[in-house]
Amino acid sequence: MANENEIKNAVLNASVAPEEFNWDAFENDNVYDADRASIAAQYDATLSKINENEVTTGTVTSINKKEVVVNIGYKSEGVIPTTEFRYNPELKVGDKVEVYVQTAENKHGQLILSHKKARAVHSWDLVNEAFNKDEIVKGYVKTRTKGGMIVDVFGIEAFLPGSQIDVKPIRDYDQFVDTTMDLKIVKINPEFRNVVVSHKALIEAELEAQKSEIIGKLEKGQVLEGTVKNVTDYGVFVDLGGVDGLIHITDLSWGRINHPKEVVELDQKINVVILDFDENKKRIALGLKQLAPHPWEALDANLKVGDTVKGKVVLVQDYGAFVEVEPGVEGLIHVSEMSWSPRLRIAQDFLHVGDEVEAQILTLDREEKKMSLGLKQLVANPWENIREKYPVGSRHTATVRNITNFGVFAELEEGIEGLVHISDLSWNKIKHPSELVAPGDKIEVEILDFDEENHKLSLGHKQLLPNPWEQIEKEYPVGTVCTGKVASVAEKQATIILGENVEAVCPAKELVKEDGTSLVAGESAEFKVIDIKRNSRKVTVSHLKTYAVAPSRAERPASEAESAKKAVKKINEAVEKTTLGDLDVLAALKEQLSK
Repeated sequence: MANENEIKNAVLNASVAPEEFNWDAFENDNVYDADRASIAAQYDATLSKINENEVTTGTVTSINKKEVVVNIGYKSEGVIPTTEFRYNPELKVGDKVEVYVQTAENKHGQLILSHKKARAVHSWDLVNEAFNKDEIVKGYVKTRTKGGMIVDVFGIEAFLPGSQIDVKPIRDYDQFVDTTMDLKIVKINPEFRNVVVSHKALIEAELEAQKSEIIGKLEKGQVLEGTVKNVTDYGVFVDLGGVDGLIHITDLSWGRINHPKEVVELDQKINVVILDFDENKKRIALGLKQLAPHPWEALDANLKVGDTVKGKVVLVQDYGAFVEVEPGVEGLIHVSEMSWSPRLRIAQDFLHVGDEVEAQILTLDREEKKMSLGLKQLVANPWENIREKYPVGSRHTATVRNITNFGVFAELEEGIEGLVHISDLSWNKIKHPSELVAPGDKIEVEILDFDEENHKLSLGHKQLLPNPWEQIEKEYPVGTVCTGKVASVAEKQATIILGENVEAVCPAKELVKEDGTSLVAGESAEFKVIDIKRNSRKVTVSHLKTYAVAPSRAERPASEAESAKKAVKKINEAVEKTTLGDLDVLAALKEQLSK
């Protein structure tokens, strides 16, 4: 129902003169219906024409915490929830806003408006226009989501990636929720109506201009104050007031560090020195350690080669260990200087990071800032009196440390190792030392020889055992016939076991039995010893010769005579090629062979 002021305004605009109007009848509600209808019609003519479900423009008349009142020129004002204007915290009375007319008059006579729906009608057009014109838009951060934030832009939910919020890494996304920020639309997907926005793009545009100005004023060696912006495994990024510089991990400290976090922390204010910069690429190399004197300059001037120092192991590689003797001053202990043992080993067998050690200075170069250290020099060299402690021929117990194809390395004590060659391991022929010993086994050895200069020692094991070949020659002289068992048969020869464990070989042609067949593995038969070679530890036997009759001497002259003729012929040919000085010797040899 219209209020009193609205009625009076309508009356003033009516065709009846005010002085002729019957106000008493009107106030007592005695106005005729025809007059009332006429007045209402004239009043309605003074109001804006509005249609439901259309967008129009209104003026903000009042704002409180819950509602925004908007006048669109209708007989009543519309009330819109304040939440629909969260994207625009700067809204004030008198501002023009677009509204959507949902209902011209509900049952309570109230005009129902919506700003949110009005924005939604033109939102996609506004987004495209802002994108094409590269305009800055305002967005209300509604909530946090995976990888970024959801932002209200023109009534459309747009995505603000976490990497596009600021130029520096953001650790707390929640601080931006329920705030409004300036944004730039960077990507639109019309098909799925997806919008991606960026706040970082606006900052970068400003910083780019600042960078050029700042870099133009930089000089190498200049000291500046900056703020630690980011810490990575390889270095630290420092904000110099609009431009970033990098302190590489090697320029953070004169001492060795594992991670930059050991030296600086985020948001820390530090002084840095300009080491280098590239105006084109806008890269700045910074240094922190350069602001402090080099530790080598403060090293004790009296320190010299041969002195003993204490330090902490800071790095271990296969070839050696680095020991920090003073903050920023390191020395290398090569693996060869860790033990007197000649056996090849790695540094990890002796030292670990964090170990406190005492070492001797072997070399010291102050100009090159290099130092080499030794551990073994602090203990006695066991090779100095080796011949006195381990004389040739003495017997000892050693520990097998390493096995190779050619022998066994056995340790007598820490730093003293010797080689037992495969030929000195056993009187019997073996294919590999692992057939007899394994690493860690105890083995009895005899000192055979020394090479003191190269720290090499020859050991023997078989020398402590009886030589079975002496017994074999006595028990199985050439010509002896004994029983043997065929252990295995190969293409050219067979292995025969005589007695308990004497191994012999029998050529394949000597395996033939009287019936013309050949012996096979597992068969036992009579064998005749036809040869023994002590040097090669080889016994040769024959089954054939146990029953076949050998030709008598009388039957062999022809073959022997033939052999003699061939020998004389060779001598004659040789004589023709010799000098006169050789003739007497060759003549005597010829005469001997002829006989």
